[in-house]
Amino acid sequence: MTDTPSLDQREFLQLYRRLYSFLRQAWEREKVSRLKEMIRGSVQTEQPENDEAWYDVILDMRTALITVDEIGLKQPTVCAVLLYRAVIGELHSLAEIKQLFGDEVEVILRGLKKISRLSDKRTAVESENYMRLLLSMAEDIRVVFILIARQLQLMRDAKAAACSRRLDLAVESSYLYAPLAHRLGLYTIKSELEDLSLKYTDRERYDYIAQKLNETKRSREKYIREFIAPVDERLAKTGLKYDIKGRTKSIHSILNKLKKQKIEFENIYDLFAIRVILDAPADQEKAQCWQVYSVITDMYQPNPKRLKDWLSIPKSNGYESLHITVMGPGSRWVEVQIRTRRMDEIAERGLAAHWKYKGVREESTLDNWLNSLRESLEDKEANLSQKLTDFKLDLYEEEIFVFTPKGDLFKLPKGATVLDFAFAIHSKLGAACMSGIVNGRNVPIKHLLKSGDQVEINTSVHQTPKQDWLSFVVTSRARTKIRQLLKEEAGKQVDIAKETLSRRMKNRKIEVDEAHLMQLIKKLKYKTVTDFYVDIAAEKLDVNWVIDRYLELENRESEGRDAAQLISAGQFTLKSASPEIRSSEELVIDQNLTGVDYKLAKCCNPIFGDEIFGFVSSQGIKIHRLNCPNAHDLFSRFGYRVLKARWSGTTGSSSYTIVLRVIGNDQINIVANLMSIISKEEGVQMRSISIDSNDGLFQGNISVMLANTSMLEQLIRKLKAVKGVKSVTRLN
Repeated sequence: MTDTPSLDQREFLQLYRRLYSFLRQAWEREKVSRLKEMIRGSVQTEQPENDEAWYDVILDMRTALITVDEIGLKQPTVCAVLLYRAVIGELHSLAEIKQLFGDEVEVILRGLKKISRLSDKRTAVESENYMRLLLSMAEDIRVVFILIARQLQLMRDAKAAACSRRLDLAVESSYLYAPLAHRLGLYTIKSELEDLSLKYTDRERYDYIAQKLNETKRSREKYIREFIAPVDERLAKTGLKYDIKGRTKSIHSILNKLKKQKIEFENIYDLFAIRVILDAPADQEKAQCWQVYSVITDMYQPNPKRLKDWLSIPKSNGYESLHITVMGPGSRWVEVQIRTRRMDEIAERGLAAHWKYKGVREESTLDNWLNSLRESLEDKEANLSQKLTDFKLDLYEEEIFVFTPKGDLFKLPKGATVLDFAFAIHSKLGAACMSGIVNGRNVPIKHLLKSGDQVEINTSVHQTPKQDWLSFVVTSRARTKIRQLLKEEAGKQVDIAKETLSRRMKNRKIEVDEAHLMQLIKKLKYKTVTDFYVDIAAEKLDVNWVIDRYLELENRESEGRDAAQLISAGQFTLKSASPEIRSSEELVIDQNLTGVDYKLAKCCNPIFGDEIFGFVSSQGIKIHRLNCPNAHDLFSRFGYRVLKARWSGTTGSSSYTIVLRVIGNDQINIVANLMSIISKEEGVQMRSISIDSNDGLFQGNISVMLANTSMLEQLIRKLKAVKGVKSVTRLN
């Protein structure tokens, strides 16, 4: 290091002092000093002389602070984050770390080291690497927390990154890290990741909502004060200790409401929520929350359909709160959240705020979820798409609560069936499940359960798992177990069918050619050999019929070989299928692929110059604009199918069709003036125009063909300059 610290070095020292102070709160001086020496040695060895190297060092420090300040993790996790770079660089071994700092630090670093091996400069949500990443994360929950903290810091810093890098981070955040944060109760971090993803991929919509929130801030704050004042006055008389405040919802959640409800910003009534936080003794938490509920519903009319009681039965990620919606001043619906200080800490910082690391860990709902996740990911019979579907269901589940006849509580995702419940209790119970008794009434195994149901399972020794069970169960545990049981059963049936076919072939003195048999299986449209034998075992295929088809195929092959010798070269014609999809050199897909077949997505009609990404669909690669209305849904649900894409060259050589929405005053010749401008614009070709006029205003769509966004921007500027035109916007 130089004698005069640089700006980055100064930040490093400030960050380290804060972390050093935190470590000293629970660790003995000798252990902290040892860590200090190892970090100093690591920094001196790496000699971070350029900005990029210093950023990597400071990234670790900022990540460590997020794990402390925003997640609530303890000293072993911070130690692991600070030693991460030294262990990856093999300056220190895991055995040495274990000896110096204990098992917990070593376990976390082992998980982080596994994940570092998967890093190949590609996104974290690609194919089998992604599955191995999830399995590594499932080994110790603190590894997951660290990765979320690191992703949050990367997203905060991404405003200075290249567009392709921001897209990678946004897809990872939408698809993996925001759902993980949601599942672990890190709601504040989840909201920030979603808002930043939106900001980096669709700045126009992000800025629109941010501007609207800013414009309505004063009136919103005035309304919150009007709502709170009488409540505050009444609560003060109860002697309860509390805080009460209003909180505006995230930009991402507001955009979701606009899309789902198909309304304008001005029509959203729940832009904010009122929160009452009580300082209550542990044994009076629920009673005081219900007391506040009583006070507020005495003053304002409640909506009983929107009561959410997570006090009696908390969410599986630890969230506890009482949510009510009441009719406030001016006949506006207002959401009120009632919770204690302890509940608020878990709601803000997640279950990690109260996670127990010392000694033997207590069995918890989070442990159960991780075990279920591990089982699902280790299911070798499931394909990648099935595993990812199961994983996403487990992340964003809405919960219901059902009971056994003895009163034991089980939490299941919304849409769970009697069969899901049976597998949740035990695999053997699920495999033998015939029907259920729900609230004293007999129901089939497909019956959908509701919160509060009391469920008893009827079984039979003759019951075996069926393939169609996979079409209606929703829990990953049930899916995984059913697949395993079907595989075991199929294995038995395949052995029987193979033996039967082989015996019949010998009886008819037929010597089996495996290549011909594989050809026949393919010709019969079977995806796997196992499926073929399963159908024989189930008597869907008659063995003698199969043998007859095999002999026909063998005879045709023989005749074909003889005929081929008689055909002259002059009679041979090469048939080439003309591709439906045109390949172009204007695009670079993924890292450096050009000339790849693709289609332009009709939902957003990208043109040369737009910021774009590729998406692997069932119809091949489709190119979307980064701000496509479907982009966020594709990122969050199918992130593993997203590819980087960019235009090559500077201007583009093809023509693209776009539609402009024009609104203006219905003046004489205004349409003629617009058409005149378009006709004179070099490289722009008019395709169609449709204009409607009503009450002195006209609005219409103009379809044109042009080569790139520069030409488009120039055309829009000229059209906006026409007298009487109010707005010109590009339609998706």
